[in-house]
Order: sequence, then C-alpha cells, then structure tokens
Amino acid sequence: MVVLKGAAPSGERNFYAQDQTLKKILAERLPEEFFRYAQRELHSFGKLAAVDIDERARHNDREGAPKLEKYNRLGEDISHVWVNEGYKKTVDETYKTGIVGYVHKEIPELRMQGNYVYSFAQGYLLSQAEPGFYCPVTLTMATAYLLDRYADDHLKKRFLPHVCSTGDVELFEGATFLTERQGGSDVGANVVQALETDDGFRLYGEKYFASNAGMAGVAMVLARRQGAPVGSKGLTLFAVPWKVGGELNGIKIRRLKDKLGVRAVPSGEVEFDGAQAFVVGNPNEGLKYMMEALNLSRICNAVASIGIMKRALDEASEYARRRNAFGQKLTRFPMVQDSLMKLRAKQEFETAAIFDLIGLYDRVTAGCATAEEQVLSRLLIAILKKESAEQAIHFSHEAIEMHGGNGYIEDFVTPRLLRDAQVLTVWEGTANILGLELIRLVNKFEAHKLFIAHVSERLSKLQPDDEVEWLKGKVEELHSELKAFAQFEAALQSFEAKSLMKKMAQLFENTVALEWAEREGGIYVPLAKIFTELSWDTRVVGGDMTSVKYFNEVMEG
Repeated sequence: MVVLKGAAPSGERNFYAQDQTLKKILAERLPEEFFRYAQRELHSFGKLAAVDIDERARHNDREGAPKLEKYNRLGEDISHVWVNEGYKKTVDETYKTGIVGYVHKEIPELRMQGNYVYSFAQGYLLSQAEPGFYCPVTLTMATAYLLDRYADDHLKKRFLPHVCSTGDVELFEGATFLTERQGGSDVGANVVQALETDDGFRLYGEKYFASNAGMAGVAMVLARRQGAPVGSKGLTLFAVPWKVGGELNGIKIRRLKDKLGVRAVPSGEVEFDGAQAFVVGNPNEGLKYMMEALNLSRICNAVASIGIMKRALDEASEYARRRNAFGQKLTRFPMVQDSLMKLRAKQEFETAAIFDLIGLYDRVTAGCATAEEQVLSRLLIAILKKESAEQAIHFSHEAIEMHGGNGYIEDFVTPRLLRDAQVLTVWEGTANILGLELIRLVNKFEAHKLFIAHVSERLSKLQPDDEVEWLKGKVEELHSELKAFAQFEAALQSFEAKSLMKKMAQLFENTVALEWAEREGGIYVPLAKIFTELSWDTRVVGGDMTSVKYFNEVMEG
C-alpha cells in the first residue's frame, strides 16, 4: 500500500470525531441525554468503522467474498453460504451497537427507545467503510419494521427479538425477497405460489435476486395465494424462516451472483420447494406493506450514498494535501481547490438534507405526521434517493481523478468506492422507477403543490437577502414547470420526470443550505454560496472564483 508522507496513521482515523456537521445534526435532533450517549457511542463506532471494519471490508472485497457450499460430502443440498471470520466479527460488532434493535426497543442505559436519526447516523459511519455490509443491515431494518408493525403477537414473539438482537439473544438477520425473473421491478408479475396446507402455507417458486441469501434467519417474501387475483393486489406478505428445527426450510440457493461491487453481501437465486411460511398482516395488502419497507430501504440507500460521498471527499482531500506536483502541493492549484470545494458543499448540504428527511420519517413512523407530511416524506425519499445515488458515483469518480493513476489501483480504496457506489442507482429503484413514483404522487396526491408550499414556507422564515430572494425566484420557476407537468399526458410525464426530480432535489437542498448558513454561520456561509453556484450554474466566465476565495477558510481551517 502506498503511504503518503504526513498522512494520519490508520489507527488514528475516526469517521465521527471530525464530522462537525453530523454532530450539529444530532445535537439538534436528539434529546440532551440521548445526544450525550450518542456522542460517546458514535465516537467509539466511528473509530471501529474507520480502522477494523475498513480493513475487513478491503479483505471482503479482494479475497474474502462469500462462497456457496452447495452440497455436503454425501451429495446432499445444504445451500450453505461461507463467510470469512472478519465478516462475522463485523456482523457481531455492528448489530450489538443497536443499529437495528434500538429503533424498536429501549436503550438500557437511557431507558428509552432509540430512533431512526441515531440508527442512520450509525449507518452513515458504517457506509464510509463497508457499504456492502450496510445492505444486510438495511434488510434487517426492513424486516424488523414489517414484523413490528404488521405481524401478529405470535410472529412477533417468535422472530422480532432475534431480528432486533443486540447480543442478548441469537441474531436473525433479515431479508426482503421481491425480484423474480419475469417481473424485475414489475412486482405485480410475480408468480411464486403460496399453497395452503393442514399446517399452514408452503411456498413454491424462485426469487431471482435475493440479497443476504443464506445469512438471513428470516426473510420477508411476497407470494401469491391460490385463487388470489393477478397483478400486485394478489400478493401476500409472508415471514419465512431460513431453517426449521435446524434444517433448511425447503429453501435452496441455486447460485450466488458475481457482482461488480458490494461483494461482502451474498446475493443469490433462491428456490422455494415447500418452505413453511407465515402470513404477515392483512393477506390482501402484502405489496402495500413491502412498499413501506422499500421506502425505508431507500432512505438506507441514500445514507449509504452520503457515506460513500464523505469517504471519497476525505480521500481526495487528504491525497491533495499530501501530494506534490510541479513543485507545490495539489491544494495550491485553483482548479484543485475548486473541485474540492464543490464536493464539500454538495456533501455537507446533501447530508443535512437527508437527515432533515430522516427527522420527518421518524415522525411518520411514530404516527405523528399529518397526511400531507406523509406524502411529502414519500416524495423526498424518491428525489433524494435518486440524487444521492448519482452523486455517490460522481464523488467516487472525482476521488479517482484527484489521485491520478493511483486512484485506479486497488491498493487505494477509490476503486472499491466506485464499484460499491454503482449499485446504489439500481437497488431499491432505478431513476426510471423513482420517476414513476413522482408521477404517482403528483397525479394522486398533488405532491408538487405540497413540495412548493413546504419550500416556500421555509424560505419565508429566513432573513431576506439577495440569495434568499434569488432562490424564491427559482421556486416560482419550478412551480410553473410542475403545474404544467401535472397536466401532461402519461408519455410526456415519464419523459420529463427525471429532469424535474433533479431540480426539486437542488431546490430542497439549496433551501437547507441557506438555513444552515443563517443558523450556523461560519464555513456554512461560503459553502452555501458555492452550493448555489454549483446547483444552478450561476457563475459567469471570468467572474469571482468563490470556491478558491474561501478554500483556506473551509478546507484548511
């Protein structure tokens, strides 16, 4: 491994210690006692993620990927997934932090239940080291959500304590199996059958892209009961234990997928041949339940994205500070300063915007949100998931370019960041699928009106200045475009949806940026100026080099 002179030893790294924005977010959103607890726990986890988990992630990616042991020595199908000991240690250490469990049960030291803000702060730190493993954590979070919200008391008692384990009982990781070959994102085309027998339901069929295959203790599976109608309304949600009585529960893994990135998580093709399954909730609302869990997973996806963005920015900044070229540090060149400052502005305010959404989501899941807030939450999830996933790829690319040839070498983390980032635009809904969500929300709930009203109200509370007034003008422009969009025919709506989502993301994040500049001052003032220039391309050729002007104050201060 290449070590740059003056670089901090790996053992001194801590993803939480220097993240002032995350600390400000948590101080604002957590009760005082909870914040003190979070400070201590996240400082410890930030170091664990930056050192031990990061080193194991490198091993998982290069040499220690999961392997399918299909048969035992007697030729019996055991469909066992082997994972290395380091990965097992990461599993054990991460779940014991309560990243899943404390969303649903009390934190013993505080005698109060945790929330998604704290869980996603943990996920943000974890994703800077191992976004691959954050996928199983995400699936376990979704499984816990579905069981806690919709399972009957018997199923909760059987599965939920294990899914929410923090080391007190055996851990059952979770999984959500939707995708089938003939359907893909068209879940209504699913054909896995659920046949009712004397001892309950049995599942038959295959799921074509099943992540955390072989590792999950219980999977949440959509299947079609006999006599159920075709399409999405005929799907029922089932809880399916991976093993019953220590033996495979009529489940086989055909093969594991050979993926571009996120190699830590085993994704496979799973066959059900009489798997015992238990109905969760109303049997006629399976897809509705799973879509709720999908929205939770989309937030996890966005959190993984900003984690990769932060790591890419940190790697690029550190390398630029240490690297000499043409007789001076890279950070002395205006073009490098401009690149780093634009990344910094985007990363800071996209992170703040996503945690703003998470605060709203906590209200939704707690049952405290209005009907309008519930729609707004769904809308923000769609636009910010899309934007952050695309930015994770962009940031990884920029980090590679900052390193030059070294950025393309596997001794550095940058190639893995790019490979891991690429899946985030695909998992939990591609840009096209998210565009369809925008169309549904606009056509059914007039979500565009709620969005414009929400942003306008927040801007109205800011002290009027040139930047605030200018952004209010952009609100009016986008309002006109969205009103026209709501009247378009279906084909034109699908054509325009993605570009409008980009503008909506920029407008929301820009509003958050101006709020931070007014409330926090300091570096957030110039960063907000840079964010506006970057988002709306307002700088003219030959104009002020704002990013260069404030570089030392922001990046070297």
